[in-house]
Amino acid sequence: MSFTVHGLAVSRGIAIGRAVIVASSRMDVAHYFVKADQVDAEILRLRHARNAVIEEIERVQGSLGELGSNDAHPELSALLDVHLMLLQDEQLTSGVKHWITHRHYNAEWALTTQLEVIARQFDEMEDPYLRERKADLEQVVERMLRYMRGVASPVAAPAPAGAAGKGETLFDPTVDVPLVLIAHDLSPADMLQFKQSVFAGFVTDVGGKTSHTAIVARSMDIPAVVGARSASHLINQDDWVIIDGDAGVVVVDPSPILLAEYGFKQRQGEVERERLSRLKNTPAVTLDGQKIELLANIEQPEDAVGALKAGAVGVGLFRTEFLFMGRNGQLPDEEEQFSAYRRAVEGMQGLPVTVRTVDVGADKPLDRSPVRAGEDHLNPALGLRAIRWSLADPAMFLAQLRAILRAAAFGPINLLVPMLAHASEIRQTLALVDKARAQLDARGQVHGPVRLGAMIEVPAAALTIPLFLRYFDFLSIGTNDLIQYTLAIDRADEAVSHLYDPVHPAVLHLLASTISQCRAQGKGVSVCGEMAGDVTMTRLLLGLGLRSFSMHPSQILAVKQQILRCDTTKLATWAQTVLAAEDPAALMAD
Repeated sequence: MSFTVHGLAVSRGIAIGRAVIVASSRMDVAHYFVKADQVDAEILRLRHARNAVIEEIERVQGSLGELGSNDAHPELSALLDVHLMLLQDEQLTSGVKHWITHRHYNAEWALTTQLEVIARQFDEMEDPYLRERKADLEQVVERMLRYMRGVASPVAAPAPAGAAGKGETLFDPTVDVPLVLIAHDLSPADMLQFKQSVFAGFVTDVGGKTSHTAIVARSMDIPAVVGARSASHLINQDDWVIIDGDAGVVVVDPSPILLAEYGFKQRQGEVERERLSRLKNTPAVTLDGQKIELLANIEQPEDAVGALKAGAVGVGLFRTEFLFMGRNGQLPDEEEQFSAYRRAVEGMQGLPVTVRTVDVGADKPLDRSPVRAGEDHLNPALGLRAIRWSLADPAMFLAQLRAILRAAAFGPINLLVPMLAHASEIRQTLALVDKARAQLDARGQVHGPVRLGAMIEVPAAALTIPLFLRYFDFLSIGTNDLIQYTLAIDRADEAVSHLYDPVHPAVLHLLASTISQCRAQGKGVSVCGEMAGDVTMTRLLLGLGLRSFSMHPSQILAVKQQILRCDTTKLATWAQTVLAAEDPAALMAD
């Protein structure tokens, strides 16, 4: 029976395919595809894990007799018999083999997938006793996962060599239908792994429009819906699913009529993209002759190819934190970072690249982030993140600064510092940049000049722009965090997502003030947050005087189309009316 799930639209377009349910984070398993020639090895890993757990349980059963008389022993022995029966159940083993063989899931992913399939069957049983056996199945699977991860349990057998630490690079399996990913949540690192995968779209239970999961989803340029509440529980493995990334709607088990309707919308979207592609080589100039700079946001050096393909005239934001994430605590050293920054610079073929120093914390945690006693209850968005984290670890920060300075010898680089708010932070940062240069000089290593910039994403910074203009060559407005901090809401929390308002009067006044002060001082200013790529905001930003936009490459052509239709002289007057309005959103809709 067809039904719909509603969430937040975060990435445009229509995706139609079979559902792939990713286990909840409680299971904490790796999800990756294996190559065809690795299928047998994955099945063997599964068999080893099952046999090891069987031996483990049999050892426990054998030890019960040594414990003497105890009324609980018969019940415990019977429970262990149930576990043994479940381990040898054909539905479990054959089902897992199916996911490995036909979908090329790694063994852990296949195991948790089959667990969810069988668990649903237990939930539908009328007999309470049988329903309760789902917990036994979960315990059995957990034991197998622990073995494959090499995590010791009190009675665990040692893990086989190579069972843990498998590479998590995604390889496209041979599939005959499109697949869509359904998960409770996905970290930005997970999203980057899925970036090269076969998924045509994804849905998550949690998340907001400007959470970094949503941002990376847009970077994948595939339809996505977040904040869909219980989608991962309502949708079954292999259900046919339609993801409407424009409306924030997920249609499950659609009727033939709905499939035909959405198939038509999907083709229309492809036609529109083809039409927009013709604007690639058209200069971004308004009707009144204003030249507009359209830059790209990237997460990996290889994304430079997509930036050039979309017609970007440079990189306005290279999010370097994605080089640091998903590495099990092993942060990239100076050489690895230098290589990445150099590849990005060379990939842009002489166009400028703005490299932001690592911005971790909040919804972009690192495995190795400093953990302080009792901090679990703290809000990471207000804690040790971005420049605060870098200044707390000068050795790490200096390594990154040296790598960026060295890469600047191969092409124009702008160095951008996130989340500055205090004069003391500015002075410490600039002192470390000077120290990094001095260290390179002492080594005799070549480095290049960089323009220094600061992110304006904290209201305190937006209210003290003259201070920043004394120290920096340019400013970049990070609207995602600026809105979050100005309105005191967690942008990753779908419970308050309705309060996230880019055109709130307070936000607009901070934007307008920052842009006008930069222009008055002859300093460059850009917007690199999601607002820059939102075509509904293009006219207002132009009217406020913005002439430099940085966004994901997939959004550049749509924004350019808006720019080509605008007259900034007329928009300037209208923008002031919007600024003065009690309800700016009402005027934006006109």
